[in-house]
Amino acid sequence: MADELLIIDASKDHAQALTPFIERRQFDIAIAGSMDEAAPFFDAPAPYFVLIVDPSDLETGSVDMLRRYKATHPTMQMIIMAPKTVLSEIMGALGLDALCYLEKPINSIALELALQQARRQIETEKRLYGCTKTIKALKTTQTLYEQLFDEVPCYITVQDRQFRITATNRLFKEHFGTEIGSYCYEIYKHRTTRCAHCPVADTFVTGKPNRTEEVVTAKSGRKYHVLTWTAPIRNDNGEITQVMEMSTDITHIRQLQDHLTSLGLMIGSMSHGIKGMLTALDGGIYQMETGLKKNDPERIDRAFEQVRQMADRIRKMVLEILYYAKSRQLQYQAVDVGQVLEKVVVSIAPKANQNQIPFKTDIADNLGHCDVDPNWFEAALVNFLENAIEACTHDRTKSEHQVRFSAHPLENNRICFEVEDNGMGMDRETREKMFTLFFSSKGSQGTGLGMFIAHHVITRHGGEIQVSSEPGQGAHFIICIPRKRPAQIPLAELNNGIPDAK
Repeated sequence: MADELLIIDASKDHAQALTPFIERRQFDIAIAGSMDEAAPFFDAPAPYFVLIVDPSDLETGSVDMLRRYKATHPTMQMIIMAPKTVLSEIMGALGLDALCYLEKPINSIALELALQQARRQIETEKRLYGCTKTIKALKTTQTLYEQLFDEVPCYITVQDRQFRITATNRLFKEHFGTEIGSYCYEIYKHRTTRCAHCPVADTFVTGKPNRTEEVVTAKSGRKYHVLTWTAPIRNDNGEITQVMEMSTDITHIRQLQDHLTSLGLMIGSMSHGIKGMLTALDGGIYQMETGLKKNDPERIDRAFEQVRQMADRIRKMVLEILYYAKSRQLQYQAVDVGQVLEKVVVSIAPKANQNQIPFKTDIADNLGHCDVDPNWFEAALVNFLENAIEACTHDRTKSEHQVRFSAHPLENNRICFEVEDNGMGMDRETREKMFTLFFSSKGSQGTGLGMFIAHHVITRHGGEIQVSSEPGQGAHFIICIPRKRPAQIPLAELNNGIPDAK
């Protein structure tokens, strides 16, 4: 198909004289003798055409009209022809709006070159027009994918081979921050080294998707149990350059499952210990009966102490299970804080002596009264102290250890309790997970309930716990509670999503 070309010349004879020369260059030619006569051609929908025009003999304002037509038809290729006497003036008025300027009478070589240049420009414009449409379509598609990427209701990151985050979606930014270039394990788990079982690393090696479950910590400090999938991102050569990691929050699902199924598993795993304690209890009762029959006070005392210890251990274990299995409202009493702490010290001192850990107290006089559930509050403080003693017992890096327990009033009608040890200490990941349900740093030696319940009890008393610790440098717990009973807090909220079992 030939390109369209319009000649505007007051002298139609001159225009017709140019026609055969131009037609031989495969152009379809139309002729207009004035700007008014040319107007319908500019209203036509054809996007590309060449204009050869002599504005010198046209009506006044023709140059301004040409400038406006060029503005509304930017793809139009305009070749100006005019006598030498006025050509410079026209060039000054139109400038770069025209493709080229030819002097009348027209040199055939100059016209040939101008037509070739116009045709090349037309082809370029056609390609650019096609590219523009493609770019617009790509931008629309890109915008759609960006919206999908941002609105997916899970956490999405893109990571390079160094595990640095190169892109994140909106939900990730809301919960974990807007940092780009940081390591994923720093953002998700506040670690300083890569995770031992990293699905992103596996995908870089195998090129296949991987799945894992993790507990991650948001910038607010809240912990999320997430199901994570990874997928490779390849370049044009099929090489994996990045990996996309998608994590779905399954916290509530796992908590409910744990609450129903893990309780049975936990009781099963603890059954051997309970059986041993019951056997020891039977032995103590037998020794007591024997002592009574033989009127042997010494045997009776030993048997009674054995029965008391076993009963205390069974009571503690059963209470922890019951506390987890069925949360209940606290039974508040106005208690003398000093008397409560005396019971705590009496409970913990034998364990400290048994493990040869110096146990020092610094309890202020006249601490006054406080509204607490004495049984659970004592159990919570004992749990913190027992963990401090165990942290010292298992620390092999120091020759001397110590556990300190202190209590003092605060100005804002609160009481502060501090438990401090110089034992093993904790890294950041352990500090952030230590109050999580079933998390235990003791391996098979712990149930993962003790610190969870202790934290739960303090929180339900309206209290707060501050923890400072570094590996090898011990730990310091600051526990503050109000003297007056706080407003009732929904159990589901305190259980971090686990509903009250009724």
